[in-house]
Amino acid sequence: MSETLTRRVGRLVSGGFHAVLDAAENLSPEAVMNESIREVERAIDDVRAELGKVLAQKHLSAKRLAEEGNRHESLSEHIQTAVAAGRDDLAQAGIAEQMDIEARLPILENSIADCAAQEKELEGFIAALQAKRREMQQAVQDWKQLQHASAESGAVSGSPLGSIARKVEQSGNSFERVLQRNGGLALEGQNRQAAQIQELEELSRNNRIAERLAALKAGK
Repeated sequence: MSETLTRRVGRLVSGGFHAVLDAAENLSPEAVMNESIREVERAIDDVRAELGKVLAQKHLSAKRLAEEGNRHESLSEHIQTAVAAGRDDLAQAGIAEQMDIEARLPILENSIADCAAQEKELEGFIAALQAKRREMQQAVQDWKQLQHASAESGAVSGSPLGSIARKVEQSGNSFERVLQRNGGLALEGQNRQAAQIQELEELSRNNRIAERLAALKAGK
């Protein structure tokens, strides 16, 4: 999830409802409060859209991982056949492709793990936003009831909005608790080995191919 969206969710969930109600004192209270609720609902939609992207990426990575695993297994059979037929050139080509697959597998596994972590966090953000929306909706209902009661009694002393705001603000730290529980998006970058001379790298790769071929021959 983008940092901008994360800050937006944090502002909506951890921010107090008191300022909204203060603004409502001089404007149209119900309209101001309802617009604040709609802002939370728009944020929920945006987080859900981001969650959909993460789930799609997770599915694609898992599918590719399975395909690579099947390809690696299939190559093992082909290599054995080539060795039995005395076709070292074909066996070497198969081993080389297996090694490329083995280099890609950890990347795909890390991608799946990262997506799973983001999925959990985004689901937590949605739950926190939904809780905030329920609290704000209840605040609107409380305000309506107090307005109705005041109109019936003719009381004009003091505004009911302050007490409503205090009730809603009691849940102001829910987003922070979600962040602490899920540990944030700890996406770890992969360190790459220092650049090597290409000729030396190819020599090392060819030696490993030859060693694997020799091991296969020895095990016939």
